Amino acid sequence: MPQPFLKEIQGLIIDMDGVLWRANEPLGPLPEWFGRLKTLGVRWVFATNNATRTVDMYLEKLARMGLADVQPDQIVNSVMAAVFALQQRWPQGAAVYVIGEEGLHRGLAEAGFTPVEDWRAARAVVVGLDRRLTYDKLARGTLALRGGAWFVGTNPDRSFPTPEGLQPGAGAILAALEAASDVAPTIVGKPEPFLFQLALERLDTPPEHTLVVGDRLETDILGGQRMGCRTALVLSGVTSPQQAEAWTPPPDLIVRDFGALLDVLEQARAARDVLPPGPRDPQVA
Repeated sequence: MPQPFLKEIQGLIIDMDGVLWRANEPLGPLPEWFGRLKTLGVRWVFATNNATRTVDMYLEKLARMGLADVQPDQIVNSVMAAVFALQQRWPQGAAVYVIGEEGLHRGLAEAGFTPVEDWRAARAVVVGLDRRLTYDKLARGTLALRGGAWFVGTNPDRSFPTPEGLQPGAGAILAALEAASDVAPTIVGKPEPFLFQLALERLDTPPEHTLVVGDRLETDILGGQRMGCRTALVLSGVTSPQQAEAWTPPPDLIVRDFGALLDVLEQARAARDVLPPGPRDPQVA
């Protein structure tokens, strides 16, 4: 029996890695899935901690996977959160030392910040996933941090799912820098509130009628719970069933993958006029 709250869901905040795909491998028939979501009349925004791509780059990837009608305002990522955090300190921009990939470099530059190679000039060290990480990058980042630069982490994800298995994420790089510098990072992506607030604004839905969908307990689910949203954990990414069952408070739903979540949403809509009130317990599908 579907959870009664599902009949009131108006919008979804959907993670990408581990929910839609692993690296470049889709986790299901994405065009079919989102066609079903449209039929349900539910709005959605994609919210990802991955700072390796700009919005335009994500639009291109989604189009390659058959989702060509996604709009730019349906995507929020931790690059936006980093820009917002930096702008609170330096509204006119500042020099930053960046450890990350093209999406982070480009996003910061487009916002008026200046990525620099000289660590001495950096007012902040901004760190995301960097699959071309070198010792030299870590060394310069460490020197900048020990020199007083602000330490900004796009996200704490220690790993990310690929077809081969879990690989080191941005959180692993943050851990190395923190160990070397004795400086803790300020995290700006999930589970912190900015991306959820931005997604809710774009959805124009109240938190209690919004479902956060993700594969990671300590970012997607924790952040959604803090915002007062309903939460759905998919087991297609980094979290095992045992880890999911041990999480307190539990997600509202635990499902195999995004397709299974759609099954539950469709069942709830079909039964919306006859669903009795019930307890808020997690359901595994």
